[in-house]
Amino acid sequence: MDRPHDLSMNETPFPPLPQIRKIVEERAAQLNRYPDYATAQLTGALARSLAVSPASVLIGPGSAGLLQHFAQSLGPKPEIVHAQLSFEAYPAIVRNAGARAVEVPMDGYRHDLRAMGDAVTDDTRCVFVCTPNNPTGAAVHRTELEDFLDRVPADVPVVIDEAYREFVDDPDVPDAMDAFRARDNVCVLRTFSKAYGLAALRVGYAIVPERLAMAARMVGGVFFPNALAQAAAAACLEPEVVAEVERRCAEIAAARAKFGATLAGLGLTVAPSQANFLWLPLGPAAAGFAEQAREAGFLVRAIPGAGVRVTVGTEEANDGFRAFAEDYISSRHR
Repeated sequence: MDRPHDLSMNETPFPPLPQIRKIVEERAAQLNRYPDYATAQLTGALARSLAVSPASVLIGPGSAGLLQHFAQSLGPKPEIVHAQLSFEAYPAIVRNAGARAVEVPMDGYRHDLRAMGDAVTDDTRCVFVCTPNNPTGAAVHRTELEDFLDRVPADVPVVIDEAYREFVDDPDVPDAMDAFRARDNVCVLRTFSKAYGLAALRVGYAIVPERLAMAARMVGGVFFPNALAQAAAAACLEPEVVAEVERRCAEIAAARAKFGATLAGLGLTVAPSQANFLWLPLGPAAAGFAEQAREAGFLVRAIPGAGVRVTVGTEEANDGFRAFAEDYISSRHR
């Protein structure tokens, strides 16, 4: 079999930008040197880009690794609240932080923010809100987020995980940085792995209230991200790179709409998505669908009993997956 199309990891289908690749190649000549443990260049670049204090910026080994450090740093309260069908790493992050997860059932494909607000108690260490949500693709809207934040006590940190923020094209989806600037308990989590195409380098960042930053920085203060990741991520904030990434993300959003409409036209249920992937709520058929896709040369992410997540890939991969899906549906009706 030819190498399969990997549509399971939510990676960008685009190769690294030439100027970013050049920086990594040049820095590879300095692999004998430790990285800057203070991440000064990247911290400063992010602070300027987002108009925040450098003291509010945390850098870590991808947004998931950084979230692990942050959850560990917040103290002894025993519970962390998050949606039940959300980022698959959340339960492990919660356990590793010595807490227990309070998993709130979804409202269809979306976070049930009213129920999540009801789940916050005196035992709540923090809340995770993933928007757009992985794996369902749904994004939280402005009014519902504001209503939710109004209900959460001011001493409970709310981490808004925006790993897929760059792919959003719905104007009613807020920029979490606005909530950060308006409130003292909002933390914003983002990554360079997805839209910026640095998945192999593992670098993410969080913008958090200064009162919470130092403890998290101490948990993660062991020479990472690596020097190549720091240099590449800082270069991603240059205006010409940002402009090209925005163009690429718009292209992916257009491909997402076309891909979703095509699959829906075949008779599959496709959840509305604001990310770079689609969610097919196949229920009990999810695992079997994923296995047949693998046999046909397509890797997808199955959550048994719930559904399948399919990354928007190259035009070739998307067209090939459509053909597989058409065959799958035909075989089910024979």
